[in-house]
Amino acid sequence: MKPKNYLIGCFIFMLAGSAFGQVHFGATTAYNATFVLDKGLSEDPRYNSTYTYQIAPIGFNFGVDFGRKFGLQLESILSNQGQIYELIDIAEQVKGQRKIDLQYINLPLMMKFMGGGNGKARTNFNFGPQMSILTKAVESLQADGGSEFALPEGLTIEDIRQDFPGAELSNSGTSYTIPSDLKEDLLTKEANNFKNTEFQLAAAFGLDLDLSKHIYLSAQVRANYSLTDMRNGDVIDKIKNGNASDIFGSRANLLVGVQLGLHYYFGTLRSFK
Repeated sequence: MKPKNYLIGCFIFMLAGSAFGQVHFGATTAYNATFVLDKGLSEDPRYNSTYTYQIAPIGFNFGVDFGRKFGLQLESILSNQGQIYELIDIAEQVKGQRKIDLQYINLPLMMKFMGGGNGKARTNFNFGPQMSILTKAVESLQADGGSEFALPEGLTIEDIRQDFPGAELSNSGTSYTIPSDLKEDLLTKEANNFKNTEFQLAAAFGLDLDLSKHIYLSAQVRANYSLTDMRNGDVIDKIKNGNASDIFGSRANLLVGVQLGLHYYFGTLRSFK
């Protein structure tokens, strides 16, 4: 589905729903652990995945509650994502890194299932589709000169030199050496190496806390998971055909984090009625 069609469908659905339910809007911020799940990099002896933390500095949402227990919520979230893979030499020392920096505008349409009580604090569960629009993307590689790395099974020194120019095969034939410091961008959005949109699934579990007659605070544990590879078809075909030095593995974005929000409710919140 194209982003334009997705947005039009969401807005029509939400606007139609606002005629039959209570409307609210708000602003959010979040702190997330982000992952780029890549089987190829995970199985490559040169790379070690690390925990990577990113901020989603600002988000906005518009929601409609159709009763005490069910509502819909459309969100727009600026989200920084990606992961750092440490580059490990044959002595198992960190000698560089492969860094994947991504930024998206995430547009989830969430079904919200709420606790039906009248208390100031109520739990909720949210689930729905998410369209993610890529705004920035760089995959970079940095390696220290003089480092010696294991040669992954199935790759030749010619394959290695595509990412590590000047690499020299060792006498044993099982490792290679980087003669000088290396720093380069492997993939970028500007070079059209990444898909501009991704379809994902989003879920959240949280708590709404009434602060006044019209204002409530939300706190949620959230997760997003992509169903499609973030790279475009040309890059994937190049890797599959052996024209790039990656051990091929499909890639998935995974995000798990905590989100806080402040919301205004058009109507009186239930604990104040």
